[in-house]
Amino acid sequence: MSMHPALAPGRAAVITGAASGIGLAAAVKFAALGMKVHLADSNPEALKGAAAIVRASAKRPDDVRASVIDVSDIGEVRRLKDESYSAFGDVALLMNNAGVGNGGGVFADHLSWRRVIDINLWGVINGVQTFGPSMIAQGTPAAIVNTGSKQGITCPPGDTAYNVSKAGVKVVTEALAHELRNTEGCKVSAHLLIPGFTFTGISTPSPTKPAGAWTADQVIDFLLPAMARGDFYVLCPDNDVTREMDEKRMFWAAHDIIENRPALSRWHPDYKDAFAEFMKAPRPQS
Repeated sequence: MSMHPALAPGRAAVITGAASGIGLAAAVKFAALGMKVHLADSNPEALKGAAAIVRASAKRPDDVRASVIDVSDIGEVRRLKDESYSAFGDVALLMNNAGVGNGGGVFADHLSWRRVIDINLWGVINGVQTFGPSMIAQGTPAAIVNTGSKQGITCPPGDTAYNVSKAGVKVVTEALAHELRNTEGCKVSAHLLIPGFTFTGISTPSPTKPAGAWTADQVIDFLLPAMARGDFYVLCPDNDVTREMDEKRMFWAAHDIIENRPALSRWHPDYKDAFAEFMKAPRPQS
């Protein structure tokens, strides 16, 4: 399988939210490719265990580092950058993956909202602003991967704080891609990872993987060829939802504005039957 040129033996990857789920799966995969890996997470005990797992699979165990980092704190993200560049000399891949859920609905607790926005959105902004200029200045192939969510696109009722944070990640990553491609001589690409239903600590607290969920390993195995192709939007399916279903849901959501329907009409009782019929029909082409 061909790889994005940043994902090469001896190059360095920095991954936040690396103690579990998608972040840990990515760290294991990159270490097995012969990359140097810097794991960052806010949970010291989980991070210690994750680092041991990554070293066990690494071609270069001595090049696996771990740092306890709160991504919502710009000072700590700057420390992560300094540690990474001091250890590795450059950074080929930055994966802004740290995330939490359960912020709640519109009128939910203010502190819960702040926690979700600070980690999910500001954590990505902090990572991009701290690492991005140095990665551009390297003049070598590199990539920034930000973990978004389908909930940041279709915005289902429920955890509004999470939806807002992930919608923000989408906007930031789109702007990043535009900035990078308009920077002369820049060899850094941006990618928005959009997982489907994935068995992680955020989406599935149960110890047993639901039948409809993908594993974190499947998400990373889907990400790598997408990056090699140069895809920006890495829209993952899962065992219950196909890409066609995702495309139709997103098409419907965008047309709430175009057709002046009620907000979130997919969940509006007056549009229930219309949405069901829409999902049965072939997706319109425009």
